[in-house]
Amino acid sequence: MKKLIAFLLGIFLCCTGFSFGTQKQQIEEEIDSSSQEARVLYAQNEIDSALKVLKTKGEVYRSAEDWLLIGNILQDKDKLDEATYMYKKAIEKDPKYYKAHYNLGYIYLIQEKPNMALEEFKKSVKYKSDFSYGYYNMGCAYLKLKQYKNARYNFFRAMDLKADEPMVYYNLAYTFKKLNKDKQAQQYLDIYNKMVER
Repeated sequence: MKKLIAFLLGIFLCCTGFSFGTQKQQIEEEIDSSSQEARVLYAQNEIDSALKVLKTKGEVYRSAEDWLLIGNILQDKDKLDEATYMYKKAIEKDPKYYKAHYNLGYIYLIQEKPNMALEEFKKSVKYKSDFSYGYYNMGCAYLKLKQYKNARYNFFRAMDLKADEPMVYYNLAYTFKKLNKDKQAQQYLDIYNKMVER
């Protein structure tokens, strides 16, 4: 009799565990679908709707991408301090999430905090070595710090990775001008002008 009760109890626990697993899977699928829905809404420029969808998710269920998207929405609304907090939450969730480091660095850059920006841009390219925008904005941070040789180096790195970005050439022209190399400055300014005329 004891063996039968133990056997039946084992079946009950297995079935109960299975149903909990199924419920957990359903919850995870709903969470993933709400993240996807928010991304689609954001892409369609329905930022308030995207934010509403993301706010329905509990903080514990938000992925690094969710925190990043909330940060992007807040940045779009010029709520930079709140966006900064969200990017930091994304980094907390995934310390190697290069996009969150990049976006945080960008906010620091526009807030005239180039040293802090530089640290975040360095992390963005550390975690994604072929990230041209990380190098480009690192160059911009170095420009603000008047470290023109470092700026030049990073603009060249950005250009090697993404040669069709006109602003890289414009900033290279400016950097060479600051380095008193007028010939190179004019060369990159000419390339920039041809690119924007197209």
